[in-house]
Amino acid sequence: MHIAIIGGGLTGLTLAYYLQKAGVAYDLFEASARPGGNLHSPLEAAGYQLEAGPNSLLLSPELEELLQELGLQEAIQEAAPVSQHRYVLRHGQYQALPASPPKLLASSFFGFKTKFNLLRELLRRPAPPVPGETVAAFFERHFGPEVVEYAVNPFVAGIYAGDPRELLLALTFPQLAALEQQYGSVLRGFAASQKGKTGQRRRTITLRGGVQTLTAALAARLTNYHPGQAVQAVRKEPAASQAALVYHLTINGQPAPRPYAHLALAVPAYAAAELLRPLHPAAAEALAAVRYPPMTLVYSAYDRPQVAHELVGFGALNPKVEGTYSAGSIWTSSIFPDRVPAGQVLFTSFVGGAQFAAQAQQPEAAQLAAVHEELSRLYGIAGAPRWQGRYFWPRSIPQFDQHLAAARAAVAPLAAQGIVAVANWQAGVSVPDCVKHARKVSAELARGDVAHR
Repeated sequence: MHIAIIGGGLTGLTLAYYLQKAGVAYDLFEASARPGGNLHSPLEAAGYQLEAGPNSLLLSPELEELLQELGLQEAIQEAAPVSQHRYVLRHGQYQALPASPPKLLASSFFGFKTKFNLLRELLRRPAPPVPGETVAAFFERHFGPEVVEYAVNPFVAGIYAGDPRELLLALTFPQLAALEQQYGSVLRGFAASQKGKTGQRRRTITLRGGVQTLTAALAARLTNYHPGQAVQAVRKEPAASQAALVYHLTINGQPAPRPYAHLALAVPAYAAAELLRPLHPAAAEALAAVRYPPMTLVYSAYDRPQVAHELVGFGALNPKVEGTYSAGSIWTSSIFPDRVPAGQVLFTSFVGGAQFAAQAQQPEAAQLAAVHEELSRLYGIAGAPRWQGRYFWPRSIPQFDQHLAAARAAVAPLAAQGIVAVANWQAGVSVPDCVKHARKVSAELARGDVAHR
């Protein structure tokens, strides 16, 4: 019996790829003509290689193996060495964020009280997790409010488009809760976990042609990938053996050519909610409550002599407390210089997310003008940009808060009826997380571990 995969983003494509390798029959249905979902790499006619989703990839073992299997080794492009440097806005000026606790203690980035809190944190004893604790509450308990305002808040806004006072630690950074349970001090726990390791960071890369090169390569390998095929409804009925259920799909107004023993949901939570509503209304209600804040990416290009700042780094984050318009900017041309015409620099600025939602929905002209004004003030830019553009996500990244926890809990029992979730709201928001989760689910389906009762 076949498996129906609904959604041709990264997790759906990866799941199909590994099922195909294992000889498991599947059909992958994607409503859009373009594969990849959030992995989208527009190329502007003016010569700018943009990213509308992830701007770079951290090369995990699973991701590296997948790239090798797809023959994409030659497409890998390493980030420039300067990308290890990160900056944070503080009192209107960008300051380098120290890369380790010892460097932090030696710097002037944090005040004396916070440095004292860092030292005191080393003495904490093992403790059980605090149920429902948010990311902000955990870090404030361990390190104090200044760390939350000037390190945690901008990081969470930049990576998760979220608010650390809403995101749950258990969903966002479960490894930190585990370190507290074992060591008490997360600093001691992190140091202990690094013993015996080389100390080399995961490589930061992209792919020539943009990160969507990965999803395009996956789609090209699949024998049963169906783009432009929107699944509109799902109906279930007992199988002929009466021992299990089968699912019938309606696709573009027509019945699917075959029934399916399993459904793999690789679509956003709100889309999964609509499909499941007739079958499992309680689970659908929980999925519909998952929050996806709006996000606009604003791209601004300037001639290099226009910009006074050296731009030696990955980019800069703007803490909410600084009162800025954007959540920060990636210095695209510093990380991957060939993404822009020679002699120019490119900023990719993030407007929106849970903490900046109002700005994300403003008219394009207002956004471009506001970002240009802010960049000019913070980076010492003289004159108008050579080019500006934007990409708007009405619903960007799922928020790993109490609503998502409830949705996961509501969907988990559906595995007994052959329905599994593989989208980023289940797998995690990073590309390595999505690849790892899809590979794990494919192995479970191939072994028959996801079985009907």
